[in-house]
Amino acid sequence: MTSVKEVPADMLIAELAKYIKENIPQVKPPVWAPFVKTGANKERPPMNEDWWYIRAASIMRKLYLYGPVGVGSLRTAYGYRAKIGDKTRPERTRKAGGAIIRKILQQLEQAGLVAKTKQGRILTPEGKSLVDRIAAKIGRELTKTRPELLKYIAPPKE
Repeated sequence: MTSVKEVPADMLIAELAKYIKENIPQVKPPVWAPFVKTGANKERPPMNEDWWYIRAASIMRKLYLYGPVGVGSLRTAYGYRAKIGDKTRPERTRKAGGAIIRKILQQLEQAGLVAKTKQGRILTPEGKSLVDRIAAKIGRELTKTRPELLKYIAPPKE
C-alpha cells in the first residue's frame, strides 16, 4: 500500500481538501475567512476561495507525519521571513497567526479526525484511515498515468 510519504504532497493536499469540502460538514470557513490574511507578511487575503480546506488538508498531513503537534509548532511551520528595517538588516523568522490554525483544529476535532492529548494534537484512527485511503488512491492513479514514478512507490506486499 502506498504511504503518505510516497505521494507528492501537493497532490495529496489537493485531493484531501476536495474530500473535506465535499464530505465533512463540520469543516467550513467562518464568516471572517474571506477577509483575513494568512500572515502579517501578506498584503491581501488568499485569492483561492477554497484556501480554508487546503489549509485544513495541509494541517492533517502535518499531523500524520509529525504528530503529536501543538499550535505553536504549526505556527512555526506556517511562519515566514520578515524584513526588519532597511535593506542592510537580515530577515527574521516570524510565526504565523494562530487563530486560523486553532479554528481548523477545533473543526477537525468536532469531525472526529483529530484528538487532543497532553503532548499535542494527533490524528484519530479515522483521520489516519482517511489520509491513507486518499494516498493509496493517488498512488494507484500515479502508477497508471505516470509509470516513471513507479520507482518511488514501494511494491505491494504479498
